Formats: sequence, structure tokens, C-alpha cells
Amino acid sequence: MIKEVEGDLFECLNDTNIKSLGLCHCVSQDFAMGVGIAVEFKKRFGRVEELVAQKPAIGSGAFIVHETPLFHIFYLVTKGRYYQKPTYQTLRSSVVWLKKEAEAKGVTLLCMPRIGCGLDLLEWDKVRAILVEVFENSETNIRVYRK
Repeated sequence: MIKEVEGDLFECLNDTNIKSLGLCHCVSQDFAMGVGIAVEFKKRFGRVEELVAQKPAIGSGAFIVHETPLFHIFYLVTKGRYYQKPTYQTLRSSVVWLKKEAEAKGVTLLCMPRIGCGLDLLEWDKVRAILVEVFENSETNIRVYRK
């Protein structure tokens, strides 16, 4: 199930009723994270070297585990360099990777911005359709934050 809400993405970190939480957003393979919401992820969670060391392919992703409180942070690698734009296919491949990883880690709620739709300029209706298709028959719920 996908639920869209108004508000700050990081508000979900205060929700103590969530069994197993995951955050996610899109990044480039170079993990530059110099603009947009990526800056906030980099500032809050750091550990960029750990992400780079995972050597994710475009169309997959990398993750870190935040310890206190415990939650997963998924970085969807949808393009090679920070100045490039993703395609719907690379986004879809990353979402397939996300579903597999989230389910393997027991994540019951994924919180995200409108992935690929800010600076990456993809259309939300198409991205939402990808999320619905990929996460059909999944126990993982998705909460999409927009300001």
C-alpha cells in the first residue's frame, strides 16, 4: 500500500509505532549528494565511504543500518553521475532492488520523498505506477512525503 502525506520525510523517525522502518531516496553512483534532499541524508547519516565501498551498479542500490533507533537507509542508484538524469528503467530496476532488500531485512514501512521527481525531473504519476507495480503483493508499506 502506498500512502502520500504532507510533511517532512524525517518526521517518520519519530513514529514509535513502526515495527521496522526504512528510509530511501535516489542518488548517483558517484554518491556526490551535493543538492536536494540528498544533502540532508548526507548530513544526518554520513557514512558515504561505506556506501561507495558497496560498489552498486546503476539500477540497484546501497544501504546502511542506523543503530539508535534501528532502521535501514536505502540509496537507490539511478544514474552514474550527479549531473545526469535517471531513466524510468533505471528507477524501476532500483525499485526492484529496494523491494528485495527491504523484504529481506523485514522492513514493514518504507518512507521516501517523491523519488526521482525533484531535481531528477521524472513524472510522479509514472514513478508512482512503478512503485505500485513492483510492490504489488508485498507486505512492505510505502509512505511518500511531499512538502
